[in-house]
Amino acid sequence: MQNVHIADLAIPDIVTETPERVGKRAAVAAATGTAIEYYEFGVYGFMAAFLGPLFFPSSDPTAALLSTLAVFGSAFLVRPVGGILLGRLGDRFGRRVVLLTTIIGMGVATVAIGLLPTTAQVGLLAPALLVLARLAQGFFACGEVVGSAAFVAESAPRGRRGFFGAFTPVGVALGGALAATVCGITTYCLTPAQMAEWGWRVPFLLALPLVVFSGLMRHNLEETPAFRRFLAKGQPPKAPVRDVLATQLGSVLKVVLIAGGQNVGYWVGLVFMNLYLTAHLGYPKTQVYWIMAAIGVIVATMMPFWGGLSDRWGRRKVLGIGFTAYIILVVPMMLLMAQNNIWLAALALLISVLPMPIVQSVGYPTYSEQFPTPLRYTGMAIAINLGAMIGGGLTPYLSTWLLATTGNLLVPGFLLAGAAAIALATLSCLPETAQDDLA
Repeated sequence: MQNVHIADLAIPDIVTETPERVGKRAAVAAATGTAIEYYEFGVYGFMAAFLGPLFFPSSDPTAALLSTLAVFGSAFLVRPVGGILLGRLGDRFGRRVVLLTTIIGMGVATVAIGLLPTTAQVGLLAPALLVLARLAQGFFACGEVVGSAAFVAESAPRGRRGFFGAFTPVGVALGGALAATVCGITTYCLTPAQMAEWGWRVPFLLALPLVVFSGLMRHNLEETPAFRRFLAKGQPPKAPVRDVLATQLGSVLKVVLIAGGQNVGYWVGLVFMNLYLTAHLGYPKTQVYWIMAAIGVIVATMMPFWGGLSDRWGRRKVLGIGFTAYIILVVPMMLLMAQNNIWLAALALLISVLPMPIVQSVGYPTYSEQFPTPLRYTGMAIAINLGAMIGGGLTPYLSTWLLATTGNLLVPGFLLAGAAAIALATLSCLPETAQDDLA
């Protein structure tokens, strides 16, 4: 079986195209798939206010919202397990097959949410099915952005990994913007009664054509040059998880802490801020969706610049700028958002997320460079998904609970600033890898 596998990845394919062209094709495919993943996650966050009463009916709107966010976080709990399993497959059988599997699995789970019966129709079975669908989303999502980042890093030419690697988080930003756009159009065109009856399903069901498109793109991809070169010289590791924990534990811990700060920045900066502006500050949902969509596009356009800058200045310096900006900006901007002026709130939100394109664009190529090729997928899957579970799965729920408990609307900002400070301290222990060959 191994001989067939290696033969399928014949080395001549590596040299028939320029490294620049290989990197561009990998970046586009990665961005497309990651956009769909974050569209699907974003839709759940934007629709949380509608899902709460339908799946967790309660006389207390905060309790219903907390239940919905708890289900949101459940998808992150399964990510480390999925990361171990899918990471092992990625290091054993190649990146391409896993990336194709993850995008199809995510799409099926998202469409399933759009088809679920509500609690009024089937009772407690409804929230149970919602949890199962979210767990499936989390399982497949854990290998998506990790695999995309590894795929691009192994396909990009040396000295350009930051620029090409930035297109993975470009997909993150565009996926969030697309989710906000679809939710904005849906809520604008339908009445609240129609949204509660059937309109909330539309954004979930629209994932189906997106998945078909991305699946066709990835089906035509070849395996990465770096992985093929490795296979030409040796065999894939038989126990990559054991090898990662035995030889790469330091890299795993550093990536967990930095990825945790990165995830808090994304989920507080975009997904929770939607709830902050609508549920807590009372701004109209449709207007907030449009603001989120516009900011997502603006953020996406900035990422290649910061990724390319990290190729020249180094990963640590540029990441340091991003995390420092989070610490400085987030709390003052949240104060501006609370001035009961939608335009001022939009400006404050834009300023508060300016660190996001820096951290997102430079983070993923940095993580790729911390692990050797035979263990890259597994190492990244374990570390990034643990960071996502801590920084992304728990943060929206914890922020909402602390807001309800303390009444302090600045709590999410303090959480983000604290996570950024931990990530900033961790950077001092990280080796500079921008100009190095992949191990």
